[in-house]
Amino acid sequence: MTVLTDEHAAERLCYLTTTGRVTGKPHEIEIWFAQDAGDRIFMLSGGGRKSDWVSNLLNNPTVTVRIADTTYAGTARGIEGEEQDPRARQRLDAKYHNWTDEQPLSDWAQRSFPVEIDLGRL
Repeated sequence: MTVLTDEHAAERLCYLTTTGRVTGKPHEIEIWFAQDAGDRIFMLSGGGRKSDWVSNLLNNPTVTVRIADTTYAGTARGIEGEEQDPRARQRLDAKYHNWTDEQPLSDWAQRSFPVEIDLGRL
């Protein structure tokens, strides 16, 4: 099991690479993330399922995630409506918008499409 270091978990951004569903070429984006368990991270897509990166990973769940100087192999999946869905929204809203359980989630966290990635180090 891969465990992200505290330094990596605290990073503001990561770089997600998916495989283009049409071109088959690597497609890298810079994106916010939040750690769940030691080997799992969450992301939210403000563009929902229509975002290229989400469409790509729904077509081919094999991804890489670069955090600082480390690249992880990953398996991604959409988790909307699943047990992990609320936790993903809460973790990201807490990290980027200082959410606490005494207040409602931000509009961004409520409307975005949640993604979970299980990581393994390359």
